[in-house]
Amino acid sequence: MSLQNEPINRRQERTKKYCRFTKYGVKYIDYKDPEFLLKFLNEQGKILPRRITGNSQKFQKKIATSVKRARQLALLPYVADGLK
Repeated sequence: MSLQNEPINRRQERTKKYCRFTKYGVKYIDYKDPEFLLKFLNEQGKILPRRITGNSQKFQKKIATSVKRARQLALLPYVADGLK
């Protein structure tokens, strides 16, 4: 029995992450839409990193700026206990 078709490690089984904004051609991220921005925050209200969300550097920076603007306008909390 040969194991040539079997993956050597678990990393080969995972699908490649992609930037959803580049894929769908999004140009602008609206800071006035807190429901959308909540997808990029964890339970404590921290911004999720690129390695988890799969965003490109360009759009990760735009998300961070939008989240910070929404926090300034009190649309999103700075710190939360059980946000989701």
